[in-house]
Amino acid sequence: MLHFLRVEAAGGVVMLVAAVVALVWANSPWRDSYYELLHSHVRLELGSVLALDEPLEAWINDALMVIFFFVVGLEIKRELVVGELRRPAAVALPAVAALGGMVVPAAIYAAFNAGGEGSAGWGIPMATDIAFAVGVLSLVGNRVPNSLKIYLLTLAIVDDIGAIVVIAIFYTDDLSLGWLLAAVGIVLLLVLMRLARIWYTPAYLLVGVVLWLAVFESGVHATIAGVVLGILAPARPLLSGSTLDDRVSRWFSGDEVSPPVARRASFEVRERVSVADRLDNLLHPWTSFLVVPVFALANAGVALSADALGDALRSPVTIGIVLGLVVGKLVGISSFSWLAVRLGLCSLPRGASWTKVIGVAGVAGIGFTVSLFITNLAFTAADLTDQAKVGILAASAVAALIGAAILRSSRSAGEPAPGA
Repeated sequence: MLHFLRVEAAGGVVMLVAAVVALVWANSPWRDSYYELLHSHVRLELGSVLALDEPLEAWINDALMVIFFFVVGLEIKRELVVGELRRPAAVALPAVAALGGMVVPAAIYAAFNAGGEGSAGWGIPMATDIAFAVGVLSLVGNRVPNSLKIYLLTLAIVDDIGAIVVIAIFYTDDLSLGWLLAAVGIVLLLVLMRLARIWYTPAYLLVGVVLWLAVFESGVHATIAGVVLGILAPARPLLSGSTLDDRVSRWFSGDEVSPPVARRASFEVRERVSVADRLDNLLHPWTSFLVVPVFALANAGVALSADALGDALRSPVTIGIVLGLVVGKLVGISSFSWLAVRLGLCSLPRGASWTKVIGVAGVAGIGFTVSLFITNLAFTAADLTDQAKVGILAASAVAALIGAAILRSSRSAGEPAPGA
């Protein structure tokens, strides 16, 4: 898990650079080239069977981001099977905190936008960007114990689960029942392949591509296919035991090794690491250093002219997002955490104080990647999308500063709880 956190923190730096480049590009004399590139069409055609013609921005959001959500699914599966989410006592506090961090921001946003043209954006301030959040914790240094970093990661994973459910249920286009049934059938095929102990990765890749197409055509957002594939990946090794060293020594005891023995040895070593761990180790750096930065480059570009900023400052969409992420996350996570501890459902992480928990709650208001993603699903009007992006960027910056300031001023563990 700590390796995961380090990769996320480093990836957050690359994503920040990509976001800055997008903002500068979208406000430069070459701004037209930015939008022309995103709106240029890419066509994928397979004879008369398949023809997909989408702008580059859609390919990034609907296809490339599937890899990101696949890694999210892998991490959820790993945590459910061998990580923090498998222990009810360990997951209780971050799960309750995540619930507060989703409900309160959504309620604040709805209070400003209910019945208005921006009402569909209530899911935008629910998300926490783990890469930026972990990056801020890293900058604070040893004031944040590892137990609290794990608390934040677990909270963010539960938050991701909530965001995935929200996207699947509330941000779905008109459903095509035929394609949806086809997607369900493909998922069942994947389950049967696992039960039949088929471990050939290219076979899963081929079926996964077909699943993406079926989900894409069904009206459910295509990234859900990535999550499903990640959750279906085995999180326990195929082989276990401690006799491998002796057998390998016997296999390689001679001067020459036959190809069958080499293949068997390779299989024995490889299958002592779970499929989920192998795929996560392979793909996580790619998503952190390439996929998400490309997404940021394609989605963070917004005009920051005086008129645009003026419209955003008066917009209930922008206000709802800023207050939802900055105030809603801090209040929701802190208050729900305090309530859970007060009721005796769980205790604070080892080495944590209430000030540190509040600081982490503030940092959780950084809602960049998934917030931008939901923005694209919630709004089709360009003005609403731009106002939402301004709100996300402003709120994420303010939340980072507030959270970091609270953490830097925090005392050691053992301070009294609020209201105690």
